[in-house]
Amino acid sequence: MDRKLLDILVCPATRQPLALLEAAGLEALNRAIAAGGIKRNDDGVQADALREALVTRDRKTVYRVDDGIPVLLVEDGIATAQVEGFPKQ
Repeated sequence: MDRKLLDILVCPATRQPLALLEAAGLEALNRAIAAGGIKRNDDGVQADALREALVTRDRKTVYRVDDGIPVLLVEDGIATAQVEGFPKQ
């Protein structure tokens, strides 16, 4: 993802800056998705593993990135509290 774009992106709900989700966080999230227990904010099930994602500064919400395009819709956000073992840092 383009660094300049990443520098200006913010969470649509909280306005916190976003950062690329690191490998450990992505792995934990994808394990939980594979187990079938992950819901988006709209209560829809997140069935597909993520190749790339953005995370809020407080690490409470993740937004997927599809083909290099951030999907910054509040209803598509994923609360990290439902991901067992999600890295705090």
